[in-house]
Amino acid sequence: MVQEALVEIRRGTAEIIDLERITFLVERFFKTGERYKVKAGFDPTAPDLHLGHTVLLQKMATLQRYGADIQFLIGDFTGMIGDPTGKNETRKKLDRETVLQNAQTYKDQVFKILDPEKTQIMFNSKWLEALGASGLVELATTFSVARMLEREDFDKRYKSQTPISISEFLYPLLQGYDSVAMDCDIEMGGTDQKFNLLMGRHLQRIYNVGKEQAIIMMPLLEGLDGVQKMSKSLGNYIGVTDSSLDMFGKVLSISDVLMWRYYELLSSKTLHEIGQLKEGVQNGSIHPKAAKEALAMEIVARFHDVKLAQNAKLEFDRIHAQHDLPSDLETFTCKGPIWIAKALVDSGLEPSTSQARRDIAQGAVKCNQKKLSDAQWQIPEGEYVLQVGKRKFIQLKVIS
Repeated sequence: MVQEALVEIRRGTAEIIDLERITFLVERFFKTGERYKVKAGFDPTAPDLHLGHTVLLQKMATLQRYGADIQFLIGDFTGMIGDPTGKNETRKKLDRETVLQNAQTYKDQVFKILDPEKTQIMFNSKWLEALGASGLVELATTFSVARMLEREDFDKRYKSQTPISISEFLYPLLQGYDSVAMDCDIEMGGTDQKFNLLMGRHLQRIYNVGKEQAIIMMPLLEGLDGVQKMSKSLGNYIGVTDSSLDMFGKVLSISDVLMWRYYELLSSKTLHEIGQLKEGVQNGSIHPKAAKEALAMEIVARFHDVKLAQNAKLEFDRIHAQHDLPSDLETFTCKGPIWIAKALVDSGLEPSTSQARRDIAQGAVKCNQKKLSDAQWQIPEGEYVLQVGKRKFIQLKVIS
């Protein structure tokens, strides 16, 4: 059982620091039932999670099965500073109201994956506000400026004479102090968080916690393009609050190669089950599309429910196999005549008029199921069905 657990814990990880300690914690759980603490921090800088965020959540759910009590840390205090990781400029501060609104959204979403009975939602303002000025000064003495500048993003900004605020130096120290206050055994994060994660080990030594946390780092999930990491700013993401139909369609749009990456990092299937599925695709007994549909069904069921997942598949097949229109088209009404690019933006089908023009030029925009080629078309009064790509539709009503 221990070896089976460790295989699943190591599954898909980018790097593990102190596997020996993790092994000890898992063995102790199977022998005595004693549980251990796993910390993962989220800065509530955006209101919604996407599947890239859930890579960590999936691993946390795995650890829960093998003895972990999850400490889901919402960085309401550090979130007002902003994590400088990977940034080439100082981040704007978030006001407390926005931070707390985003934090509530996170809380509503994470229990679609995590077991609430084995999860504790924590806010680091509880101990960081109590740290006070003297405590903060003491914390600042535990790490040198020279060591802080070894961090790649700080080093680049320093050499390019890009400003670095003192608060940004404090961020990794405060994240590390979270590990002291939470007495955690394991901390999880993405590969871009390695510096901050190691800070927790460092400060647990400095503050004589009596342990040094092990670290599990997960890779950054590629987005729908299969190249860049999943990101809302890049538009290559699958949001956990996407509609069931959008979510299903987006999963089906990934490449056959990327599908196995998603299976490994997002599916609840065991590695053995995934291996059998992959073997079936390779020997031709299972069609790649069927394997991808199974993945899409699993993900939609997780964030919606099984019935909606089944309905999403039926609706997707109806639209794309039978070239039908969605049964629940939203209607957008505007005054006309209206420029096609503006109509696409105003109705929410496109993020910008420049993107609309590009999509029209590439033949990705249809009106009443016919491809458009005139990016300057002024749409007269009437009712139309506009479509961008395979999944975006709107009923457009142009009035005088």
